[in-house]
Amino acid sequence: MYIQDSPTRLLPDVASQEHALAIGTLDWVGMDGMEMPVAFDAGDGDVRATGARVGAFVNLNKSEARGIHMSRLYLLVSEALSAGPLTLGGIRDLLGQFLSSHEGLSDHARLTIGFEHLVRRRALRSDNSGWRAYPITIDATLKGEAFHVEITTDVVYSSTCPASAALSRQLIQDSFAKAFPADRSMDRETVLAWLGTEQGIVATPHAQRSTATIRVRPAGDGTFDLIGMIDRVETALGTPVQTAVKRADEQAFALANGSNLMFCEDAARRIQKTLDADDGIADFHVRVAHHESLHPHDAVAFSSKVRR
Repeated sequence: MYIQDSPTRLLPDVASQEHALAIGTLDWVGMDGMEMPVAFDAGDGDVRATGARVGAFVNLNKSEARGIHMSRLYLLVSEALSAGPLTLGGIRDLLGQFLSSHEGLSDHARLTIGFEHLVRRRALRSDNSGWRAYPITIDATLKGEAFHVEITTDVVYSSTCPASAALSRQLIQDSFAKAFPADRSMDRETVLAWLGTEQGIVATPHAQRSTATIRVRPAGDGTFDLIGMIDRVETALGTPVQTAVKRADEQAFALANGSNLMFCEDAARRIQKTLDADDGIADFHVRVAHHESLHPHDAVAFSSKVRR
C-alpha cells in the first residue's frame, strides 16, 4: 500500500501491508515517553503549564496487520495538549480520535500523562510561603462507551512513631526521677529550667518522611478538584511537609508531630476515612509508606474504598 505524501509522490506504507510474521492480536501498541506541553487546573482555578511525558496506545485487533499508525497518535496528542487546559472530557475526546484514526485496526485506546504540578503553600506560623511539587499521573482508557480514568498523586508528610514516643517519655520520667529525688525540695522555676536542657529531654521519638500514594477514579467526566482532595488528606494527616520554614514554623511543625503520633495503619485509616466521604470519588486505592529511620525497610499499609 502507498500513501500520498505530495502531489507527485507516493510513499510506501509498510505498516499497513500484510506480512508473514503478522499473525495474532496485541493488547497495546503505541509510543511512551513523548515530550509534550500540558496545561492543568488541579481544581483551584490556577492553570499551570509544564512539561509532561505522554504515552499513547491502541490495541491491534487485526491479526494480519503488521502495525498501527504511530504518527497519527503523536499528531493527535500534540494538537490536543497544545489546544488548552487538560480536562477529563478532552481526554475522552482524544481517545475517541485515536480509535477513529485506527478504524478497522483497534477498538481500545489508552492515554497516560505524567507531570508535576506546583502549588504554593503557606508556612505554619510566619508570613512566608513556598512551592510544593505534586507528581501527577493520569491513566485513561476508552472502549466503546466505557471511559475509565484514574489519577495518581503523592502526599508527603512526617510520621512520628507512637511506640517510640512512649519509650522516650519513660526515659524522660526516669531522668526526672534521678534529677529530682523524692527527698529533694524543688521549685517551679528550677524544674522549668531543667526541662529546657538536654538533660531534661534525654530521648526523642523517631520520625520519618512518609509517602501516601493515592490513586482515585473520579465519579464523573467533568472537572476533578485534585488540590481540594490533597488539602483534605493533608489536613487529616496533620503533618504535611513544609516549604519556607522559620524557627516559629519549625516549632509549630514539632507541635503538629507531637499531636499526630501515628503508625502507618493510622495514616492509612485517616486517608481512607477522608476519601470515603468524598462524593466526587468513585473509587480509590491508597499505599502508605513510612520510610523508617529506625530500620532500613519501610512500614507500609494499604487501604481502599469501603464497600457498602
